[in-house]
Amino acid sequence: MTRNDKSPGGRGATVITVRGLVKHYGGTRALDGVDLEVGEGTVLGVLGPNGAGKTTLVRILSTLIVPDSGTATVAGYDAVRQPRQLRRVIGLTGQYASVDEKLSGRENLYLIGRLLDLSGRTARRRADELLERFSLTEAARRPAHTYSGGMRRRLDLAASMIGQPAVLYLDEPTTGLDPRTRNEVWSEVRRMVGDGVTVLLTTQYMEEAEQLAGELTVMDRGRIIAGGRIDELKARVGGRTLRIRPSDPLQLRPTAAALDEFGLTGHGRAGVDTESGTVLVPILSDDQLTAVVGALSARGVALSSISTELPSLDEVFLSLTGHRAGVAEDPAPALEEVAV
Repeated sequence: MTRNDKSPGGRGATVITVRGLVKHYGGTRALDGVDLEVGEGTVLGVLGPNGAGKTTLVRILSTLIVPDSGTATVAGYDAVRQPRQLRRVIGLTGQYASVDEKLSGRENLYLIGRLLDLSGRTARRRADELLERFSLTEAARRPAHTYSGGMRRRLDLAASMIGQPAVLYLDEPTTGLDPRTRNEVWSEVRRMVGDGVTVLLTTQYMEEAEQLAGELTVMDRGRIIAGGRIDELKARVGGRTLRIRPSDPLQLRPTAAALDEFGLTGHGRAGVDTESGTVLVPILSDDQLTAVVGALSARGVALSSISTELPSLDEVFLSLTGHRAGVAEDPAPALEEVAV
């Protein structure tokens, strides 16, 4: 297992290396030349709307599907050429709990342990350790279908840890969870990273990314469009965001297009927030603010309000992609092209 390649930015050894990944589904290019590196014992947050290619990327890295071109190496193993070896050092928690609802919590974990070639004794020991760690001991003998959503998610996380993976993929792990259960899951992820596990986290929750990830990668339409630490991404779009509300809601997109055309949107693009009826523009200086107001006045765009504020991560994402998360479904089919 190769451990001596150093990742950029002073992180530890590079555990995940992706070069030029391409994946098509019919006429849709789910991944369009993705390059990625993740350092050992870190959390990389992968942000993007539905359809950006996040789940397709995770499925390739976990050997569930094969890329059309490009390479992916995880913990020293090639995801295409060495799938069996790779599966022994990774864990995966998808968007929905994948436990067998007819089995008890302990039976679920024991079964997975045996499938990973653990001895019966070791599988029972690991199951009991993880049931205690995830606060499921009292419910260990109950069928999983009697568990709450939060309990099932904790059981799913425990299942992904049964083989003590070096690398853990969390594909939108807190989808549908209430805030309290989400915080519990976050605590467990932090504990795993503290134990040295490398985590690749895909999420649409900006707060989740800020809470867990050391670095972020932003995907859109199958490509990586930005990456770095959260403070670096905020600096990239400027220290402030200009929030413009046209008097006519139908002027939202024409306003954003006009500002892009005039080159008045900092290092990103003007984002359209249809929920609040505003256009978000990263600004770098007061001179730029003055130029934006002048350009809109020249175009005859009547404004209801205009204000500046420090950017949230959600607004950074909006600025980089031009839209909010959650606009289309990821084109990856459920279980096609399973690696054997």
